[in-house]
Amino acid sequence: MALFPFVGGSYTARSKTLDSQRCVNLYVEQSEAGPGPSKAAIALIGTPGLVLWSAIGTGPIRGMLRFTADLALVVSGGTAYTVTTAGVATALGAIAGTGPVSMASNGTLVMVVAGAVGAFVNPVAGTVTPIADGDFTGADAVYFIDGYFVFNKPGTGQFQITQLYGSDIDGLDFATAEGSPDKLVTLIVDHRELWLLGENSTEVWFNSGNPDFPFERNQGAFIEVGCAAKYSPAKLDNTVVWLTADDRGQGMVMRAAGYQPQRISTHALEFALSTYSRIDDAVAYTYQQDGHAFYVLNFPTANKTWAFDASTGLWHERAWRDPADGSLNRHRTQSQMAYANAVLVGDWESGNVYRFSLDAYTDNGALIPRVRACSHIAADLKRQYFSAFQVDMEAGVGLSTGQGSDPQAMLRWSDDGGFTWSNELWASIGRMGERLRRVRWRRLGFARDRVFELTITDPVKVAIVGASIDVAVES
Repeated sequence: MALFPFVGGSYTARSKTLDSQRCVNLYVEQSEAGPGPSKAAIALIGTPGLVLWSAIGTGPIRGMLRFTADLALVVSGGTAYTVTTAGVATALGAIAGTGPVSMASNGTLVMVVAGAVGAFVNPVAGTVTPIADGDFTGADAVYFIDGYFVFNKPGTGQFQITQLYGSDIDGLDFATAEGSPDKLVTLIVDHRELWLLGENSTEVWFNSGNPDFPFERNQGAFIEVGCAAKYSPAKLDNTVVWLTADDRGQGMVMRAAGYQPQRISTHALEFALSTYSRIDDAVAYTYQQDGHAFYVLNFPTANKTWAFDASTGLWHERAWRDPADGSLNRHRTQSQMAYANAVLVGDWESGNVYRFSLDAYTDNGALIPRVRACSHIAADLKRQYFSAFQVDMEAGVGLSTGQGSDPQAMLRWSDDGGFTWSNELWASIGRMGERLRRVRWRRLGFARDRVFELTITDPVKVAIVGASIDVAVES
């Protein structure tokens, strides 16, 4: 049998004849073993499952913020809660508005904004004070920098600041991103610099210490790329990542390399985004686990979730399987915080806060589908006869009882480039301890161009090193 490149990310091109790869709830990990013999350089690893950490309020979880080492602030539905490291939640007061919130802390107060409304929360005192100041006209994003809360003024090119280490808002303490006449979509703070992301352009400002207004534009940091979705910017791998737009179009994901935008999306991802009815509602969060830094981008209207792994530069899909009908939907998570020695994520529909765990193999009880469709297997369009297909993966991972006690891998294939598929053939991954189990299928017919797809839904560990085929090509 001969090895072939089975492991990879998601890449379904505009023409499936070019490429129809999928990678769902699996990510690529590269070996860092260094020089010397190695079985494989890369493998597919199952994405983390969801373990219920705390049920807070009615939901949805609109935002989460680690306030101190032992106290967090969570907005669930229309209420703000403090949450201990044990997951005990205490309701503080109402937070108006709907949709995601943005929060920032100055060490004493937390400013919470949600579009047209906002509030100041004192987590220690347990108070929530709605912002009634007439100089506050709403905000989509708020950050803390050098003693100031900084936030945008929706529908304008302006941003405002509060008083130094306080909550007072002066209507004259504002500035305008004037490098381009476009409106300001959102903002983000990175490395003590203020990034102002407009509809078609981005400016970077810094604290110059000017007593009249402390922030000034960095004259060498004007970027002719804007932002397509106000909740898409996030900090990842020591830089900023966002879903972009400009005068020429929209729908690329870029990361900042210094002050230069660097495209990290692929043509396949950009094609997928072009089919969505809207992308301006995208919501992103980032997290790191086992040395991988992920940018997770949710599209609520399109009901899709994509994730970028900075360690490999590859994209994969994430999906939640509805137990009621088996359909695949966007992932349950839409917000994140590192707290209580865990990566915690909030549910976009309920009040559940989950812990990401690579040792959990369900999403709070729901089965996780793990799907890999490989690249095309062709030999100058000659007829190929497939005698066997074998997956090199961790075997013997079955559970002691119930579903997963004899876990199965399901194989199907397409001979027309990924448009239609065969029936599924099942093979055992191995009961508990059957480490030498060979996950193999035989007598798989012939084709001039074939794509194999492997699916695993049992609640077991999934680690795929590669695959091999026994194939004969007509002369």
